Parts: sequence; structure tokens; C-alpha cells
Amino acid sequence: MKYFEVHSLFKGKKNIQIVKAQNKNSAIEVVKLKNLGTIVNIQEISTPLKDQLETIKNNIMIIINKRNIEIKNLIAAIRQLAVMTDAGISIHDCIKEVSKATADKTLKKIFQQIDDDLNSGLSLTKSMMNFKHEFGDVTIAMVELGESTGSMAESLEKLAEILEEMEENRKKLKKALRYPITVIVAIGVAFAILMIYVVPKFKDIFSKLKTELPVPTKILLFMEHMVNTYGYILLIILISIIATSKYLLKNNKKFKAKYDQYILKVYLIGNIIFYATLSRFTLVFTELIRAGIPISSALDTALLTLDNIHLKKKLTTVKTSMSRGISLTEAFKDTGLFEGMLIQIIHAGEQSGTLDKMLDKVTSYLKSRFDEIIDNIATYIEPILLSFIAGMVLLMALGIFMPMWDMSQAVKH
Repeated sequence: MKYFEVHSLFKGKKNIQIVKAQNKNSAIEVVKLKNLGTIVNIQEISTPLKDQLETIKNNIMIIINKRNIEIKNLIAAIRQLAVMTDAGISIHDCIKEVSKATADKTLKKIFQQIDDDLNSGLSLTKSMMNFKHEFGDVTIAMVELGESTGSMAESLEKLAEILEEMEENRKKLKKALRYPITVIVAIGVAFAILMIYVVPKFKDIFSKLKTELPVPTKILLFMEHMVNTYGYILLIILISIIATSKYLLKNNKKFKAKYDQYILKVYLIGNIIFYATLSRFTLVFTELIRAGIPISSALDTALLTLDNIHLKKKLTTVKTSMSRGISLTEAFKDTGLFEGMLIQIIHAGEQSGTLDKMLDKVTSYLKSRFDEIIDNIATYIEPILLSFIAGMVLLMALGIFMPMWDMSQAVKH
């Protein structure tokens, strides 16, 4: 919705009204309906501060009140749906039973709403689209596959496997990051204690020296001054940057596109996102091809599972290239995302008519690369942590002991 400032004449008096509407024509219609008088001028304006604050307040309340579905409960519900649909029970009755059986209150409400939507004539895919944030793109894509192919039980079973794999990967990543995060927190606490309690004691001693202080000491004293004088301000700025970045990632497409492109270049994190995203894409794409879905439609559905805008743009070109008569192998090659070996595997599958089997191998390879990074993440991060600790210790040692050494030299002379 847009905001328009309307200048009008009513009974010889000038009036200024703020009207909220989809476009200028709609705003004019609103003015006429409200009988605000003869329009003199109408122009679009930015969102009033009051409405901006109201929107922020509403968003905060949504975040506070919103409860995410526990993934284990979702997987259990999907497996139950798969078993029941495989037994020939109608999807309508399946949804009813799952809504009764699940212990997750949020999931129960969602399935009850889906049941109402099914009663009103909506398809299961369209009903679940209303809860895209809760279910995720992968769930929507696989349900759509089940409805389009008529093999709902198989699609739901495969969906449960995909979600279990994604959850397992998340747990593995969380477990792998536990050690480096603990070390970083310990370093942060140690640094804060040194800056707040230790360095100030030496600062009094150094202030009595009439000689020029060494560079490490100056750096140390500057850091101490910043922490003790502006510590709260720096903390507020840091929190504000994090909160603003999260908000922009959700609400600003340009910012998210830039972020998604940059994050892929970050050491280690970029590779984790890259291989996790590509393996998920090829996994869903493979299942769609195996189900007999046309390649163009399979690409459209598989692309829905991608969160990273940069990778999504690259893979979107595959369909564009194929519409110009380029083979799938060449289209994937042109993206620059797949290694030469993987392109050869895809080419072999395309030539032999076993594309789904070859894509399976591609998915397995990408997943193995992801697993290898996760399993050895501590090994990759350890040199960085050790370098950081060594640098901090060296700065502290030089910053404190170099002036002390200069003092002892002066006493000897």
C-alpha cells in the first residue's frame, strides 16, 4: 500500500488529507467515497512516521507471539500422512487425524486450518502455501509433486527423509561449531576482564613515564580507553547492526542479494552454504525427474527450495538456456557452479537416458563434500583461533612488558 497527500476544497475551505491506497487512481476513488471535496492536488508521499512505528510494533508482536514448528514433530506428522495415504485413506481424513494426533500446538492449529481450506475446495498445496514460513519451500515443493503425479505417499515419504537429512545436517553443524564458539566466548570474556581490570592498573604506571610509549602499548591503552569509555555505546551499536541486518535480510531484496553473494566468498561459511544449497537443489530436482516431471517444471519446483538469491539466479539461467535449445549439460556448465567431473556425469546421464541415476551420484558427491567440511570444521577453524589467541597474548605481553623493560634500563643507567 502507498500513501498519498490529497489537497482538496470542501465548502470553500482547503483540506489536507493522507490517504492510503494501492495507486493514485485508487486514492482518487477513496477521496470520492469519503466525500472529501474537490481534489486540487494529489501526490505520493513516504510512509508517515506514525504508520512506520505501528508497522514495527506489529512486526515485533508477530515475532514475539510466533512459535516455530519443531522439526521432529513435523517429520512425525509427514510420516503419519505418508502411511495413511499409502493405505488409501483420503487426504482430507489424513489431515484430520494428524491434527488430532500431534502434540505440537502450533502444528495442530495449522492442520486444523488446512482442513478448513480443504473443505472450501482448495488443494493441499494451496492450503499449505498459507504456512510457507512454517513448512518451508522443500515441503511445499514435495507436496506439489505428490499432487501433480498422484503419488502422494511416495512424495511424503521422500519428504520426511529429506527433512530428516536436513535436520541431521543442522545438528552436525551445531555440534561442530560448539568448540570454536566456546573458545571465542572464552577469549571475549578474557579480553574484557583484561581491558576492564588489568590494563587500567598499568595505565597509572605508564602515565608517570616521561618517555615515548611503544606502539603495542599505545594500541593497548587505546583499546582500554574505548572499552571503558564507550563500551556500552559500542555494545548498543553492535546489537543495532545485527538487528538492522536481520531486518534488511527479511525485508530488503537488494540487501539480501548482496549479502547472499558476499557470504559465498567468506572462508568456510561460503562452502558450507554452497554445498548444502546445491545438494538440496539436486536432491529435489532428481526426485522430480524420477517421477516423470518435465525438466522445465522440475527446475521451477526445485528452485523454490533455494534461499540464496545469488545461487538461485545462477540456476534460473538453466531453464532460460534450455528454452533456447541448449542441452541440460551445457546449461548446467554455463552456470559455473558445477565441477567438470559433475558435468561429465550429467552428460553421461543425458546421453544414456539415465539422468535420474546420474543426478543421484551428483547429489551424493555434493553431500559428501558438505559432510567432509562439517566433520572437519574444528580442524579448519583451529589455526585461525590459535593465530588470534597468539596475537592477543603477544599484544598484551609487548604492550605491558616493553615499557617495564625501558624503565629497568633507565634505572640501570
